[in-house]
Amino acid sequence: MDFVILIAGIAGLWLGTELTIGGALAIARRHQLSEFFVGLVILSIGSDLPELAIAVDAGIKGLMGQDASGVVIGSSVGSVIAQIGFVLGLGAVISCLTLPKSFVLKHGSVLLGATVLLFLVALDGHVSRTEGLILITMYIIYVTALMNGSTSPEEDPIRLAHGGIRSWLLLLAGLGTVIISSEITVSSVIDIAKTFEISEALISVLIIGLGTSLPELSISISAILKKRTQMSVGNIIGSNILDTLLPIGITALITGMTFERQLLYFDLPFIFVLTAVVLAFFYIRKGVTRPEGLVILGFYFTYVAVKLLQF
Repeated sequence: MDFVILIAGIAGLWLGTELTIGGALAIARRHQLSEFFVGLVILSIGSDLPELAIAVDAGIKGLMGQDASGVVIGSSVGSVIAQIGFVLGLGAVISCLTLPKSFVLKHGSVLLGATVLLFLVALDGHVSRTEGLILITMYIIYVTALMNGSTSPEEDPIRLAHGGIRSWLLLLAGLGTVIISSEITVSSVIDIAKTFEISEALISVLIIGLGTSLPELSISISAILKKRTQMSVGNIIGSNILDTLLPIGITALITGMTFERQLLYFDLPFIFVLTAVVLAFFYIRKGVTRPEGLVILGFYFTYVAVKLLQF
């Protein structure tokens, strides 16, 4: 029954995210916001609502004396690996993915740097409130620099007839669904971990990590099919930077959190290596085609197999 509740919680997170993004896009279009702003703020942050909601809920549980650090860290780490390993690998199998070298250098280095920063703040096995604030600050600096350095505002704003009261109701319904689903998800993971005496982080990495990546999968595959592959890859990289810094930073800022040694010494180095390999494909080979996509998928399924052996 706990597994059924967990699946229901993840499905609710996906549904709530879809409703939220749909409502927010309609509102943004009604107010004639640029496509750049919509893509950067709404799609990037909106698609990561599940991880952010789980982080806040876990932080509140921490204040009540119930440590849910493993759920937050596991879901964030699992989401990053699922996105760059499964979603991007699958996308490359479907279509050749390309990025400008300047984008690879700028945003790729930020993603690698975010992974190193998370490793350093968690090196003692604990992420304090101060360290959580550092992670959040780094993300804010990144987004601010990205928006200030953009040349996209010259584009025509997106226009749409909708975006009135119906869109606001859709947005509120989506946010409410995400909040309720995050509570269901976190609680079910804790119950499953207690029942089977296994790590919360392990369940979160394998199940929640992939489940909460569904919005990115939907956005990326849709963009690829519409021949907008750079939007697809950009969404994944931007989302991974957020996942690496913000959810863990928010929970740590609320209550502080513990960081399992297995995640610190295996999962984070794996993320760094996988990310470096993917960025090298983009920079050196000038794109990721089907063979490279299969290599990336191979990395992902090898990782999953190793994690399953830990059960």
